[in-house]
This record gives sequence, C-alpha cells and structure tokens, in this order.
Amino acid sequence: MANCPKCGRKLTLLDWKPNCPECGVNLVYYGMEERLMDEADKAEAEHARLQKRIDRLKASFVGSKLAILRIILSVLPIAALMLPLASISFNGPYIEATTTSINAIEIYNLVSSLDFDALFTMIGSGVVGSSFIGYAGALVGILLSLVFVILSLVLLTLACSPKGCVRNLIMNSLAIIAAVASIVMFTQFANGITAVFPDFVTDASIGFGIFVYIGMLALLLGLNIYLTVNKIEVKYKQCFVGGIPAEEYFELVEKGTDKETLHKMMAEALSEKAEEKEEAKEEVNA
Repeated sequence: MANCPKCGRKLTLLDWKPNCPECGVNLVYYGMEERLMDEADKAEAEHARLQKRIDRLKASFVGSKLAILRIILSVLPIAALMLPLASISFNGPYIEATTTSINAIEIYNLVSSLDFDALFTMIGSGVVGSSFIGYAGALVGILLSLVFVILSLVLLTLACSPKGCVRNLIMNSLAIIAAVASIVMFTQFANGITAVFPDFVTDASIGFGIFVYIGMLALLLGLNIYLTVNKIEVKYKQCFVGGIPAEEYFELVEKGTDKETLHKMMAEALSEKAEEKEEAKEEVNA
C-alpha cells in the first residue's frame, strides 16, 4: 500500500477517505501546486529546445543569401538530369538508323521495363558480359547519385545542426563519385558494345548533360565547403523557463541545483519582470 506523502503513515484498505487519518492532509491535492510547477517547467524547457531546432531550420533555408543559393543549387542537378546524358546510335539491315538520347525520363522508362533475367544472362556472356557489366554499373551509378542528391536536399533541414555541414559535404561528394563512376562504366559499355557489334551499334557516347550535372554538383560542393568554413549565423529566439533564460536554466539543472532554489530564482525573475512592465506602463502614461 501507499504512504502518506506528508507524514509517511502507511495507508491500508480501510483508509478510504481522501484525508490522511494521521495528519489530516488531503491526499489528492497535497503537493498539487509543486507538481503543476514542475509540469510547467518541463513544458517551457521542451519549448525552448524545440525553438532552437526551429531557429536552426529557419537559418538553414533563409539564414543568408548563400543559404537560399544553396537551395537553388540543390535542385538544379535534378533538372540537369533532363538533359542528354548519353546517346546510342543503331543501324542495320531493315532497321532505320536511329539515335536514342538518354536522360532521366528514358532511364526511368528503361528501369521500369527492364528484363533483369535477360540482363543477368548478358552479364554472364563471354562475348558481351564485360559490356553489360558496364551498362548495369552505369545505371546503378546514376541512380545512386540521384539518391544522394535527393537525400542532400532533404537533409538541408538539418544543415545548421552540429553535424550538418559535414553531412552536406559527404552527400555532395558521394553524388559526384557515383556520377563519375557512371561515366566510367558507360564508357566501358560503349567501347565493348561497339567493338562486338560495329555494324549494329554505330555509336555510344557520353552527352553534355552529365557534365552539366556534375558541374552543378561541384558548385554545390564548393558552396557547402565555403559555408563549412564561414558558418551561417543562427539567430536564436530568447526563451525562458519560469522567467529564467533557458540557457541559464539548463546550466543550473546540469549543476544539480535543487527545485526549491530554482523556484525561488524563478519567483524573483518573474517579480523583476512584473516591476519592469509596471515601470514601462508608467513611462508610457507619463
């Protein structure tokens, strides 16, 4: 069974009344004011922590002109994927000479209708296996690069967090590495397929779009390096916990300051604020 919170008397099943039979204190409402104050402190402390996150989020997007430029540069690589990334030319008997330009839309159509069994069969071939390894590697490389670009864009929400700058640099670097790997693998595919079928595949070459894409990523990486060295200033909104500045309150809690001392300091801080408001009113009325 429970004990009385005031006198410590052990309560039994017969003690059904709301008052302690020993000291007479109301068991329901005893310490209610203190509990409410504790809950209010917790709510204000949580709001102060949340406000810091909101301030960092705001700084990540509109903290400076360079932050806004970073958003634009984060979107431009995705737009660059709509440009010709590569092209393949076909020719042969009863086949009209055709040049297929590959961009993000063509890659999506290709992947969505890809016969993976046939692809794995080609990869295992002794004649065109090396070429189709390059083909598969080029697809995986550009898709991975796009994933890193999208992740980088999403993680801009955390750009001003303690590890935000390092995270941005890693995402940008991985996107560039994956794009360069895609070029290397496509070149392997192009050289191999044109050597095996010179009369059928007349040309397979890299398009200018992939270089525009990598160039946009390089600009974004350069900007993030600059912002890593010259960090965006986060303007934190001043928050209070019981009238005490949030930073001071958290320091006092870390030092192990007891609740009684904290509540006394809060009462003094609130009293000073009330006096300041009264003085401000008197000055206005005067």
